[in-house]
Amino acid sequence: MYGTWWSLVPPIIAILLALITKEVYISLFCGVLLGALFVTDFQVWGSFEMLFSTMTENINLNIIIFDVLLGMIIVLMTRSGGSYAYGNWATKKINSKKKSLFATMGLGVIIFVDDYFNCLTVGSVMRPVTDKFKVSRAKLAYIIDATAAPVCIIAPISSWAAAVNSYVPEDSSLTGFQLFLRTIPYNLYALLTLLMVAIVIAWNLDFGLMKKHEDNAKKGDLFTSGAEEFKALQDEETKNVNKNGKVIDLVLPVLVLIGSAVGAMIYTGYKDGGKNVVDAFANCNAEMSLIFATLVTVIFMAVLYLPRKVITFKSFMDSLAEGAKLMVPAILILTFAWTLKGMGDNLGISEFVNSVVSGNAKASIFIPAIMFLIALFLAFSTGTSWGTFAILVPIVVSMFAATDEEMMIIAVSAVLAGAVCGDHISPISDTTIMSSSGAQSNHINHVQTQMQYALIVAAICVVGYIIAGACKNFVAPLLISAVILVGVLFVIKKTVSKKA
Repeated sequence: MYGTWWSLVPPIIAILLALITKEVYISLFCGVLLGALFVTDFQVWGSFEMLFSTMTENINLNIIIFDVLLGMIIVLMTRSGGSYAYGNWATKKINSKKKSLFATMGLGVIIFVDDYFNCLTVGSVMRPVTDKFKVSRAKLAYIIDATAAPVCIIAPISSWAAAVNSYVPEDSSLTGFQLFLRTIPYNLYALLTLLMVAIVIAWNLDFGLMKKHEDNAKKGDLFTSGAEEFKALQDEETKNVNKNGKVIDLVLPVLVLIGSAVGAMIYTGYKDGGKNVVDAFANCNAEMSLIFATLVTVIFMAVLYLPRKVITFKSFMDSLAEGAKLMVPAILILTFAWTLKGMGDNLGISEFVNSVVSGNAKASIFIPAIMFLIALFLAFSTGTSWGTFAILVPIVVSMFAATDEEMMIIAVSAVLAGAVCGDHISPISDTTIMSSSGAQSNHINHVQTQMQYALIVAAICVVGYIIAGACKNFVAPLLISAVILVGVLFVIKKTVSKKA
């Protein structure tokens, strides 16, 4: 089974079960268990040992610590009355549903440093505002998700840029950062997704399952299904809320969080050999920087809140446990998803993909489109963009580095775009999980509604990458793809209007 198509069976089974049963925990566990059975040739005790050893090896403790601290920050913002005050202020300044969604998109674009940070921060800050304008949680999760990874993958100063840099072989004709910069205009999925979000908001366009969620939201049901899993969290969030809180109780911690995250990334980058700001971000330790930023923010919130008696000391300490509780669903899903990715490594997914890619290396102008689809499928099956980068980027660079530099850039762009797309439509993706958590939306609801939007962009990207492979210039594929997207959405809008 090693290095064959069987390596893809466990994640595919997990995804299918999640979509059919709408129970993500048991679905992921089944995928993990099947992977353990495959690795050990169906030995019962060996599978048990493999399951827990793989889980232990693949758990990212840094991300879990970051999640818990960020959950504490979210609870503190709520208990201090900062979120309540911001909601009241934003309702006066943001006086329509469209403006609330554009504000959500704008905040998502501004927080480009890291997608985890983006998903949870944007969700916690904008949720009270969008709730007042009856935006469904599924649509809020879509806006959050569609402005997280797509923004990070075209932002030179981000943890994603640093990750891509690290996957470029040292003997490449371009440095990792130079290559990343040149991929930005070719990253069709990221650019078209941002365009689609803007059009969806501007035209008030809802279709497919999203329209069902939005219609229910207009009647007061923001969840459609899965509301019970968040009721306890909402009750806890609203309990003991200080109705006299101020907007600064929300804004200042967010600014400290962003500033300390960027500062820590620059510092760790310089510490690891960066000679300027650009190099510093390319060499930064993103995970430790985010933990540092959240810890600094918690300390800052103590200084900001406790002397003013905005929150009691007991309530402040209780928020640590409540923040951890808030993140338990996300952490549980992430743990299973990481373990499933580890099982894929044990089964040789990278070797299988390498053989598939090598077999298609002679496809000339179709290489970028093929790489986009392979990256999409791999990220969808494994739930990881970064893992997909790690597998495919070195392969693509080695294919073209010595023969065609521009084609190498286009193909690497296609890998990055396909990985983000696959990550978007995968129910076992960490960023998809984080977006659901940030919006407090039922996870499967978010996956199903976002998938219909993302696949439209994906189909257009295939056409765009064929054009890019033929002309080796980003202007034509980007313009043509954008025109096609606008045309498709216009037709959908007319169709939805007729049905209405």
